[in-house]
Amino acid sequence: MARPRAFDRDQVLDIAIEVFRQKGFDGTSTDDLISAMQIGRQSLYATFGDKRSLYLEALRRYNTNSIVDLLDARREATSPRQTIEAVLFAFAEQAGQPSANACLGVNSICEFGTSDDDVVRINHESGQTLQRFLERNLRDAQSEGEVDKALDPRRAAQFIAVTLMGMKVSARAGADVAALRNIARMALRSLDRPS
Repeated sequence: MARPRAFDRDQVLDIAIEVFRQKGFDGTSTDDLISAMQIGRQSLYATFGDKRSLYLEALRRYNTNSIVDLLDARREATSPRQTIEAVLFAFAEQAGQPSANACLGVNSICEFGTSDDDVVRINHESGQTLQRFLERNLRDAQSEGEVDKALDPRRAAQFIAVTLMGMKVSARAGADVAALRNIARMALRSLDRPS
C-alpha cells in the first residue's frame, strides 16, 4: 500500500514556481527543486513526473494566477477605460516593488522562444485570455466615448499586452514603480481621442 503524501501539492508547486522564476528551466536542477520543495526525489517524480512536467505545470499555474491577479485589479474600476488603467497601474505597483520576482511567463518566452510546443501553447492560452479581456474593455470604452473610436481594439489590446510584458522586463532590469507608472501613462495616452 502506498504511503499518503506528507506535503501540500499546491504549496510545493508554488515553491517550484519560485525556483524556476529565479533560475529558469535549464538553470534549475532536480536537486535545486527537491531542496527548495523539501520533498524526496521519489515524491517529486511520483507527484509531478519529471522536471519538464513539473515546469509545465508550474508555468500553467503561474500564468493562470497572473491573469487572475491582473483581472482582479479592475474591481474598483467604474468604466472600461478605468479597468485598463487599473490593470496597468496595479501591475506597475506590483512589478516595481523591490521584493518582486521575475516573471515566469516572460522568462519562459525568452528561454524557449518557439522551440517547445507545450510552452508555446500554455503561454498562448493565457495570452489569449488577456487579449480577449483587453479587447472587450477597449470596445466598451469606445462605445462609451472613453477612447479613440478610430482605434482597432484588437491591435490596441495587443499593444497593451506587449506593454505589460515590457514592463515586466523593465522591472526585472531594475525599473522602479515611478518608471513603470510612466510607461503605463504613455500606454494610456495612446488610447486617447484626438483633441
